[in-house]
Amino acid sequence: MSDNRRVGQVKEVTSLSNPIVKDIRALAMKKFRDQQNAFMAEGLKLVIDAFDLGWTIRTLVFAKAQRGNPTVEKIAARTVAAGGLVLEASEKVLGAITRRDNPQMVVGVFQQRWAALKDIRPADGDVWIALDRVRDPGNLGTVIRTADAVGAKGVILVGETTDPFSVETVRATMGSVFAVPVARAGVEAFLAWGKGVQATFVGTHLKGSVDYRTVDYAKGPVVLVMGNEQQGLPDELAASCDALIRIPQAGRADSLNLAVATGVALYEIRRHALPVVGKDEN
Repeated sequence: MSDNRRVGQVKEVTSLSNPIVKDIRALAMKKFRDQQNAFMAEGLKLVIDAFDLGWTIRTLVFAKAQRGNPTVEKIAARTVAAGGLVLEASEKVLGAITRRDNPQMVVGVFQQRWAALKDIRPADGDVWIALDRVRDPGNLGTVIRTADAVGAKGVILVGETTDPFSVETVRATMGSVFAVPVARAGVEAFLAWGKGVQATFVGTHLKGSVDYRTVDYAKGPVVLVMGNEQQGLPDELAASCDALIRIPQAGRADSLNLAVATGVALYEIRRHALPVVGKDEN
């Protein structure tokens, strides 16, 4: 594709009343994300990661100051080649889109992608995280990022949860939203799925009788079931678990933040699969 052809397909926008800009700004609301089956990701690295992982881009917006940046120009060309729209925007427009005073210089609008629960069949060594009614976008984003870091296979959202494609959640994932499959299901569908797969279901519970460090997680796939931030794991989900674990605390706090607790448990579950960094093998 020639540079002339690519540049000719870049549309310059400076007005907040531009219909395309209005549509992108509307993605801040879940109703419009659902209607458009789309979401927004900020930052050049995230956009490149999404491309490399095969996500479908609809619109690329970059700051006028980035004109001539070879990496941005390459991403713009890839967007056009994929049938997407490229907008060169003023900083005012980018600030309005991202709702930030110091916006990222590149923003991408992508098609949402969901994993189908029925297609998830955990294999030996796999770890999945099931989150019951997670409410906080920061918690969900951090769990997705942590799942990516430890090599977990994906996240299953159970019940009414916060949106993994909200601007706040996507920011908190630091790009891991593109690498970690996310599925969703009602409680009954999740329980039915659990009965049909061969996996050890482990739930964290304040009344758990088993120290999380004493369970053998190396035998087969594991599904880590985490409860809601305020109410913890409901009885129905707790009863479906093969083991209820607890994370001991020595201080005055009687519980951990959801994302922190999930991270602590995940690293223990994946301990056998994560090599010790710098260990002398001689």
